[in-house]
Amino acid sequence: MKKIGLIGGTSWHSTQVYYRLINELAGEIMGHRENPELLLYSINIAVMREQDARRINKKYLDVALTLQAAGAEAIVICANTPHMAFSYVQPRLDIPVLHIADATGKEARRLGLKRLGLLGNRPTMTKGFLKDYLEEQYELEILIPEANCHSQAHQYVSEELTQGRFTEEARQFFRNQIRMLEKRGAQGVILGCTELPILLDEAEAGIPLLPTTHLHAKMAVDFMVGK
Repeated sequence: MKKIGLIGGTSWHSTQVYYRLINELAGEIMGHRENPELLLYSINIAVMREQDARRINKKYLDVALTLQAAGAEAIVICANTPHMAFSYVQPRLDIPVLHIADATGKEARRLGLKRLGLLGNRPTMTKGFLKDYLEEQYELEILIPEANCHSQAHQYVSEELTQGRFTEEARQFFRNQIRMLEKRGAQGVILGCTELPILLDEAEAGIPLLPTTHLHAKMAVDFMVGK
């Protein structure tokens, strides 16, 4: 199997989910008496909280180059928001960075979905590194919650979910966002935060939910086995 490098730490809860999913999915192929070799570099989440794009880009490039030098054949960024560094990091590497939006866009195509809602923290919903990528590369229409909901969504993600807190208040808030996106024509909703699938249940949502974490982990395993 090819060896991948994982950039984690934003948050460590997210990284833990990625590590488990990749091993579980690989185990279905390799057999559960084996597990894949992985390189993991966990950074300090504080670099993301400062919202300094220059510093974020530099940090992710430095870590990606370290993993490349250590033998990684591809890079997986174990969260949604740090993909804002993709366009800076990828051209400076000799190996691919497996983009979370590619995993999501391919699943949308498989399901025949054209108009999707996007939930996550404020940068993930508004900065365009997922939304624009999906619209340009996969011809999808991406809807985000109304502007007056962005701060509340961001607070739940950054102050609760990434800290491992999953409250009923947060669950109800995001359920309401799904309903409102569906009323605006969303055929499904992208869960653009690693912790959101822990909080939400597709059966209760009533429309397809696309958990970027699981889709990204599957993409990583597919790469590892040469699919």
